[in-house]
Amino acid sequence: MPSGIENTFLTAAVGAFMIGMLGNGFIALVNCIDWVKHRKLSPADCILTSLAVSRIILLWMILFDLLVMVFWPHLYNIEKLATAVNICWTLTNHLATWFATCLSVFYFFRIANFSHRCFTWLRRRISRVLPVLPLGSLFLLVFNYKLLVGFSDLWATIYHNYERNSTRPLDVSKTGYLNSLVILSFIYLIPFLLSLTSLLLLFLSLMRHTRNMQLNSSSRDFSTEAHKRAMKMVISFLLLSTVHFFSIQLTGWIFLLLKKHHANLTVTLTSALFPSGHSFILIFGNSKLRQTALGLLWHLNSNMIVIVKLAGNKNIPESV
Repeated sequence: MPSGIENTFLTAAVGAFMIGMLGNGFIALVNCIDWVKHRKLSPADCILTSLAVSRIILLWMILFDLLVMVFWPHLYNIEKLATAVNICWTLTNHLATWFATCLSVFYFFRIANFSHRCFTWLRRRISRVLPVLPLGSLFLLVFNYKLLVGFSDLWATIYHNYERNSTRPLDVSKTGYLNSLVILSFIYLIPFLLSLTSLLLLFLSLMRHTRNMQLNSSSRDFSTEAHKRAMKMVISFLLLSTVHFFSIQLTGWIFLLLKKHHANLTVTLTSALFPSGHSFILIFGNSKLRQTALGLLWHLNSNMIVIVKLAGNKNIPESV
């Protein structure tokens, strides 16, 4: 039977899972319906849909991982199972990170305004250039394979120790685990730097545009608002991804020092917060998704009012 701490972790994970499925499922459903109606999707909608689908799969993997850790931890003594779970988790998390990075890059090319020939050339071919990023990033998964072997061996050892309720020191390679964390940091540094560069260039484009507007004595226009909205989206991604990355790294260090089962639960729960919360920022930052969500909420509120009124009328006794 799970302990009180494990029940707390499981309850929090299920809550994060439901929130993430609601947000990402809404994004995927709205865009799929739009594709069925018009038989095409804009590049931004394609990226959003791919991001939502990858995060849905990631959330299912996180929930499965937590359920196994809480109810059947002995299964992770099987090295092949631990490796398979780590591969699926790493692949979906990797793709979700790069799809979010593609969205930041797309905002930059779509909204920023530079006269450089290279920028103009890339901007005209943005729909063909963007798929290169997630496909090219798959090359980095080759480095991740060695990480998976190191993580799987360590986790299998710890769960074997946990199953026997043993308190003896574990014979694991700290150097190998530390090297894995360093390589993992380098792999996720690349999409972070791409998003940060997009943000800085958007800010530079906004400053130039604002200066031109002041010289022309013009009032605030739609381009300024578009710059600010795009910057808010990229900043939210950078902040949340930074918190997400460092929290996982911190719990990874704690996991290495303590070598406890509960430390791994913390890592897994932390990894579910970013894909769950960021989906709602994407919804309210996208005009189509925001209008659909507000319309849906308005209809639900209207239906609830009608149901409450009907229930109230039934409770009123008929006059003789």
